[in-house]
Amino acid sequence: MPRRRHNRQGISVRFGSTEFLKINTARYDWRDLYHNLLTFTWPQFATLILAVYLLINLFFGTLYFVAPGSVAEMQPYSFGEAFFFSVETLATVGYGHMYPASWYGHVIATLEIMVGMFGMAVITGLIFIRFARPTARIVFSKTAVVAQFDGKPTLMVRVANLRHHPMMEVRFQMVATRAIITKEGEEVVIFPQLKLIFDKLALFPVAITLRHPIDENSPLYGLRPDEFAEHYVRVHASVACVDSVISASVYLNQTYESSQIEWNRRFVEIYTEMPDGAFAVDYSKIHDTEPVQPGTELGSDGMVQVTDNLVSSGAAGSTPATR
Repeated sequence: MPRRRHNRQGISVRFGSTEFLKINTARYDWRDLYHNLLTFTWPQFATLILAVYLLINLFFGTLYFVAPGSVAEMQPYSFGEAFFFSVETLATVGYGHMYPASWYGHVIATLEIMVGMFGMAVITGLIFIRFARPTARIVFSKTAVVAQFDGKPTLMVRVANLRHHPMMEVRFQMVATRAIITKEGEEVVIFPQLKLIFDKLALFPVAITLRHPIDENSPLYGLRPDEFAEHYVRVHASVACVDSVISASVYLNQTYESSQIEWNRRFVEIYTEMPDGAFAVDYSKIHDTEPVQPGTELGSDGMVQVTDNLVSSGAAGSTPATR
């Protein structure tokens, strides 16, 4: 078997702000052509379609050009007329002034018509898939926060639904990555699951805050703020749900580096109850945070400081909950 060519310059893959460089691996595989075409941007996709279209017409136009008399009423050795006859034939559009006039011309025109029919079907399908592919109109907060919630240091992330209809069968996940030293002295990266106070919703209409208590059962327990960077701690939040309009699954994730985690801050309130009982939700404040109330700050060790006479078992009183 012939050896596959590999890209030794490396293929860049990003995971949050971390870049991985894949080396000694093929950039493209013709067996995965369909997936590759769907991953192209719209400008890349349009450029590729235009290039293939021109190449096909140049190829068949050349076949007509080298056989004078194969197409009636076409000027001999006129590449322009041969090219545009190919364009008309590929699109199965006949204007009547030029037509195949020999067996050679009929055979080439038949082949080109078949290419045009199959090509149009493929392009139509690809364009439909690209337009019909569901997108997650969901946004995560730009930063995560760590503050006291219900008497415990809690990691919080806000997520909002930007569509004007509820998402259904919603599942949230939060995973951390951190480096540890094994008993053999080897540094490895682990991916512990961060247990959320809730991780499922039947309906997701507007915005909500995901919360992970940093207690004795948390993989982040005991880490000081400065140790998040030392241990390469990152938090990965994700949401998977079903769009109730198109009945299709959508998915989105967000990665927070240690520098994107704010301590002793909470998300500002975005809900306001109206006189008629409805709730107004201010989407302009989705990413906004504010300092916690005095007396509920977290110390440098990540534990709650007890000040202003707010005393409890190892923690201060809770701050108002952010929905």
